[in-house]
Parts: sequence; structure tokens; C-alpha cells
Amino acid sequence: MNGRSVTQLVVLVTAFAALSACASPTVRNIPDEASEPHLTNVRMLTAGGENAEAYWSWGGDELIFQMRGRLDVPCDQIYVMGADGARERRVSTGLGRTTCAFFLPDDQQVVYCSTQAAGDACPTPPEMDPHAYTWPLYPYDVYRANADGSDLVRLTNGNAYHAEVTCRADGRLLFTSDMDGDLDIYSMEPDGSDLQRLTNVPGYDGGPFYSPDGTKICYRAYHPDDPADLAVYRDLLAKRQVRPTRMDIWVMDADGSNQRQVTSLPGASFAPYWHPDGERILFASNYENPRGRNFDLYLVHEDGSGLERITTSPEFDCFPMFSPDGKQLVWCSNRNGATKGDTNVFVADWVE
Repeated sequence: MNGRSVTQLVVLVTAFAALSACASPTVRNIPDEASEPHLTNVRMLTAGGENAEAYWSWGGDELIFQMRGRLDVPCDQIYVMGADGARERRVSTGLGRTTCAFFLPDDQQVVYCSTQAAGDACPTPPEMDPHAYTWPLYPYDVYRANADGSDLVRLTNGNAYHAEVTCRADGRLLFTSDMDGDLDIYSMEPDGSDLQRLTNVPGYDGGPFYSPDGTKICYRAYHPDDPADLAVYRDLLAKRQVRPTRMDIWVMDADGSNQRQVTSLPGASFAPYWHPDGERILFASNYENPRGRNFDLYLVHEDGSGLERITTSPEFDCFPMFSPDGKQLVWCSNRNGATKGDTNVFVADWVE
């Protein structure tokens, strides 16, 4: 989801088909620059495992991400590395399952989501419908810690899903939760105070990011109009699951007002992030083949016009984020795969 829950978003591709992956520091067998003209000097920063939701520090010199499947990590933990892929180190505790990490504006602290309050082990997935793909809604809480992982503070409480956390330049946090019985977007201060619910339409609202000036929020949403679809959604929610195969990109003002739909596409569109101009949104979608495996990155104006395809790889491309200076793009992809199921972090120079 949930951008974002990280593992959940990555696994979405598996629902449509088997993943293929990247595991060599030399980038091969990817589209040439003529077919991806916005991306140059593409480099792969990780090699093997599932590495997802890599997000820039505010200084632009580091990336924070979640990883599992290498270094004997059985379920997702949070890591930080340099913008060149060096100096990788774990910042989460190693307990439970973690997801959705972000630097606070001073780069001296981070926030991430973890199930460790519910137990030290990786949580057991709920019983799934074998005929319909769903995401499990694990009992995540939002935590704040120093950038080295020390002085961990729990910011949310309760047996609910609190995940998909990001923040604004003043430190105000956004996250998704079902604490009030539906999957909605909330904001709060970095100490957990001043909690505000921003969405309340029945359905899933998640993966939120503030615009560069902090006045708007982009997010993904699924609001079932048909009563039968709404009943299915609510039944799954009661079982701590959500079906992510239909989503579109939305925008609202920072206080939750003026909610409007940006895309209306088949399949699943998610993981939105603002272009540095604050008027366009980069996101991932499989709309050109809604039942297929290939998710690509697309750019669209806030009013839904000017849809442009950015990546052309036949592999999964998702979780885009521009560097603070707008000159680079980080995203996660299965391109250059050496092992089926790997997802790696890529960085490219952005060409406008």
C-alpha cells in the first residue's frame, strides 16, 4: 500500500504475475535512454532481496528503505545507505515487521512503522482467500528514533493498522490508519500530538505525500460506488485485509479539504509523488494491462491532463521520489533481474 505499506506494495506485483528482479551492480537489459528520455545515468544501488520504498534524506545524501531476503533478514527491516549505495546499516530494532520509513527534516531523526509492540517475531499473515489477492493489514505502529536507531519512541497505540508514514518540511507527519473503522489518512505532529483525520469517504485512502510547498497532499484511493463492492471491501477490512487491484490517484489540500480525483484508469495506480514543480504527480500503474505484471512510472498534471509514460521496462517500476534538489529520481524495480522476486533500488539523473 500501502506507497505504501512497503512489502504490501511490492507484493502487489506478485498478485498479477511472478516478479523478476535485479541483482548486479552493472545495469543490463533495460530500455535505452531514447525510450526513457527523462532518465539518464541509471545506477543500481542494491543487489538482491526485496528492497523497497527508498526515500531521500532532506540533505539528499542518504536514502532510507526497507529490506528483506538478504543479510539473513526474514521480514522487512529499515536500513539507511548513502545516495551512492554505500554505508548500508540497519536502523530498526530487528524485531517484528517494519515498513514505510522517512527522514525527519533535520535528518537527525527518522520515523518508521513496526509491528514489534505486537510481538518480536515476524507476524503471521491472516488466512487469505485463495481466489482473490489481498494485502494483510498488520498491527503496525508509527515510531520515531534517532537516525542511528537509538531512543525509539512509539507515537501511536492500539490494535490497528498505522502505516504509510511520511512528513512535511516542518515535521508534520502523514500516515494511514483504520483506527476509526476505515482506511483513512491522518496527520499529527512528530511527537504524536494534534492528531487530525483528513479523509472519511468509505474505502481505502493511503500512501500520502505533501507537495513541495506543504499545501497539498497526493494519495491513492479506492472508493467503491457499488453497494456490493463496498460490502466486499468492508468484509475484508473486518478480516484485516484489503484488495489493492483497483486504485486511482487523488489530491487534497493539506487540511483534508478540496478532495479531487486525478486519474481514472483501469487497474491499480498508486505510489504517487509530487514533481518538484508542485503541479505534476509521478506514480506507478499497470493501467495499460490491468491484469498484467508490468507496472511503469507515469507523470500527470494535477488536473489529470498530460499523462506521460516515464519508464518502459517490462519489469516492475514503482515508489518514485525526486531528490530534494529535483535533479535525481530514486525508484524500485525488478529490471536487471538475476533472481526471480528481487526488487532493487535505482537512481537516475532526471532530464526535464
